[in-house]
Amino acid sequence: MKVSQAIQYWAGYHKLHSKKNTLRAYHPTISKFGHQFQDRELQSLSPDEILSFLTRVTEGNKQLTKHTRYSYLSSFFNFIKSNNDSSLQNPCANQMMRKLFKNTEIPPWKILEKDVVDEIIFRTIKPRNRLMLELMAWGGMRIGEVLKLTPADVDERKLILRDPKSGRGRKSFSFPRNSPIV
Repeated sequence: MKVSQAIQYWAGYHKLHSKKNTLRAYHPTISKFGHQFQDRELQSLSPDEILSFLTRVTEGNKQLTKHTRYSYLSSFFNFIKSNNDSSLQNPCANQMMRKLFKNTEIPPWKILEKDVVDEIIFRTIKPRNRLMLELMAWGGMRIGEVLKLTPADVDERKLILRDPKSGRGRKSFSFPRNSPIV
């Protein structure tokens, strides 16, 4: 199977079974891979060629980005292997590449005390910014969700989010009567 055919097969599957953000995340890596190797047979790609490609594509990026691009390409080969060609050897599955593109540990986030959060909100001067901080702190909303809110999304003590990051059709937040937001 040629690389271009494998990418079409992979993309067709994901268009039907995956969320749009999945395709959007994979697209830059898989399209660059397709441009470079489109007329080659998947079986003919060597780990050295894949390493050269990944090194070029991730040059100057952080280690987490390098790991992510490596993972996208590795999962592409695993998908083709499990769904189309069981004899295909994943060229990303060698020890050297795993070590080179190993994920670094992300330091744990510092969690702010409730008093500190209250103080930040209390000292915010602009009502718009204060409301945004309160929705994020007390409602557990993301900044992108807060920014997408419109007056039509408000129903008494309930907020309805359209197209949330989770991928569900709608998501709602309810606030108790004694909440500082209500």
